[in-house]
Amino acid sequence: MNLNGNHAARRTTTCVLTLALVILASSAIAQTPQPAPAESKPPQTYQTLYLTSPLEQHDALDIVTDLRNMLPRARVFYIPSQNAISMLGTSDDFQLAKQILSGIDRARKTYRLTYTITQTDNGQPAGTQHVALIVASGERADLKQGTRVPIVTGKFDTGTSNANTQVQYQDVGLNINATLSGTPDDLRLRTRIEQSSVADEKYDLGVQDPVIRQTSLDAMSNLTSGKPSVLGSLDIPGTSRHMEIAVSSEPVQ
Repeated sequence: MNLNGNHAARRTTTCVLTLALVILASSAIAQTPQPAPAESKPPQTYQTLYLTSPLEQHDALDIVTDLRNMLPRARVFYIPSQNAISMLGTSDDFQLAKQILSGIDRARKTYRLTYTITQTDNGQPAGTQHVALIVASGERADLKQGTRVPIVTGKFDTGTSNANTQVQYQDVGLNINATLSGTPDDLRLRTRIEQSSVADEKYDLGVQDPVIRQTSLDAMSNLTSGKPSVLGSLDIPGTSRHMEIAVSSEPVQ
């Protein structure tokens, strides 16, 4: 019986098994994923960004909302008294914020609106009136031209020779409300025009009660610079007159 041979074989087998275990352990260690290093956050700083154009508060808040949506990690606040934006963020945040503001922080375009009111009587020219308003895009302009007509609303007998008379005043004339919106390529105008006058006839209720004749127009239109746009035409009730209202726009330099 060869004891030395068996003993040598067992030692060889043990060495092979040990070597295999060492190789498997080394392979397991090599395949174990190493934890990624913690990502370092870029430092944040504070800056004040001043708006170059005077804005209404709702317009400034729209800009702040835009910045907050585009820069979710930054903190953005609007300071109305300074027309400025207070911001805490990274250098990349400030770079993008300045790029955004350069595209939207601009002075509003201003336009001259010229209204032409043409009246005819039985087809014959009866007068033309021109009214010009300066309006900025996104703003409203109002014009009121005329007189105030006294209207007696009541009399109270106080038992003396002088009766107490109650009077109210009615504005008579031309009223124009113009609201402009949009861009130079897509300019939209909302116009409300009221024109009133005192008629010659009187009510039977009292000699001092005037009859007020009134015409109004409420229209929405798209404008092309330098090209008149007809807002509407109508017949004036109780008369043989016809009225046509047109408007044209041009940018103000």
